[in-house]
Amino acid sequence: MSAGRYEGTLREIIHAFKYEGRRSLSDPLGAMVGDAGTAILQGCDCVVPVPLHPWRRMRRGFNQARDLAKRLERPVVDGLWRVSATASQMALPAEARRTNIRGAFICSPFAFVEERVIVLVDDVRTTGATLDECAKVLLAAGAREVNAVTAALA
Repeated sequence: MSAGRYEGTLREIIHAFKYEGRRSLSDPLGAMVGDAGTAILQGCDCVVPVPLHPWRRMRRGFNQARDLAKRLERPVVDGLWRVSATASQMALPAEARRTNIRGAFICSPFAFVEERVIVLVDDVRTTGATLDECAKVLLAAGAREVNAVTAALA
C-alpha cells in the first residue's frame, strides 16, 4: 500500500523530509501512511522500518522509514540490519536495483519475528526491489506474513 504518487507536492515534501532533515514532516506523512495502510496495519503484530546502512544513517542523522514507522501506533521492531553500503537505488534501472540490493539485509539477532505478521515501512516504493529483499529476509527468519506500506509509489 502507498499513500500517494511520488510526484508534485508529495515528492517535494518527501525530499524536504529525507534530504533537508525536516523531521516535523514525519507527523503528516506518518498519518498519510497510516491511513493508506489501515487494513494491513490492523492485523499486524509489528512494523519494521527499512533500515539505512549505518554510514548513511550517520550522515543523514536519522532513518526516515523509522520516523514514519513510529507514527503508526504499532510496535516498532528494528528487525533488519543493512549490512552492505549499496549505491543509491534512486538512479538505477529496475534490474540493477534488484542486483544492487541483493544480500544487503540480515535479520537482527535481537528481533523476534517468528510467526509474526509484519508490515515493512519505507518512504518511497519504486520497483519494490528493496521491500522484496527485506521481505525475503524476514520470511526466511520465520515471519508468517510480510506486507508493506510506503508514503509514496513512484
